[in-house]
Amino acid sequence: MFGLSARLGSVSVLLLVGALLAGCGTKVLNRAPVEDRAAVPGKPAPVAIEPAPAAVVKPLPGSENLGKPGYYTVKPGDTLIRIALDHGQGAKDIARWSGVENPNRIEVGQVLRVEPPIGNGVVAKPVAQSNVTPVPSAAAPASAASKPAVAAVVPGAAAAPPAAVAGEDEIAWIWPTSGAVLAGFDEVKNKGLDIGGAAGDPVLAAADGRVVYVGAGLRGYGNLIILKHNNTYLTAYAHNQTLLIKEDQSVRKGQKIAEMGSSDADRVKLHFEVRRQGKPVDPAKYLPAR
Repeated sequence: MFGLSARLGSVSVLLLVGALLAGCGTKVLNRAPVEDRAAVPGKPAPVAIEPAPAAVVKPLPGSENLGKPGYYTVKPGDTLIRIALDHGQGAKDIARWSGVENPNRIEVGQVLRVEPPIGNGVVAKPVAQSNVTPVPSAAAPASAASKPAVAAVVPGAAAAPPAAVAGEDEIAWIWPTSGAVLAGFDEVKNKGLDIGGAAGDPVLAAADGRVVYVGAGLRGYGNLIILKHNNTYLTAYAHNQTLLIKEDQSVRKGQKIAEMGSSDADRVKLHFEVRRQGKPVDPAKYLPAR
């Protein structure tokens, strides 16, 4: 009796194991649920969802002029003052030519006009040499009145020879101050001359021109003045303690435009630059020998 029960129990176990093995051998396919989009009576029809329209990208100002001569594309870190200095123009002029309403807000990728439109006379001419008060000289010959006039210079500034009349590139420059040169020109490290002196020493316009910038908006220059002398030359006067002129004002060679200082500098000095079509050049090659 005991042996029969054991045999029946073994058969039951075998049948159970066989069932389990049969179940494991059956391949079950997991299919994605099928959505029946047909209308069902009594229920609302499914609504198709349209994709959202792509955002409209507004082109940057001046983008139609990208790559054209006489235009510049704003890069990260640019300011309008820096762009103007590097292209030999006034910041307000570039803003006007480019339709920039707020000169303090320009965008990376924006295209600016950095050369004047032809024939519209937007670039002011420098003060004519004939309008400058001549320096009286007892040694001058009787015909001196027919020679180009030379501006009166504040005492201490070096005198300059009479201006040539062959073309506007020929300017009779004078030294902007009488101090010793502390650091010479270097295209990478020092884009002008550093000239020493005492706080309050006069800073003079190196030639006739128009004031295109007065302020402290260019990092590393402190209180800065930029003069535009013609379509070729700009001069920059940095680190002043006092600025004595205003933008768009005409100045004459030898006119006191600022007082020397140490704004954004390690000592009292004048940093003086000459820029030819925006490119820094060695002022020592233009200034008269001392």
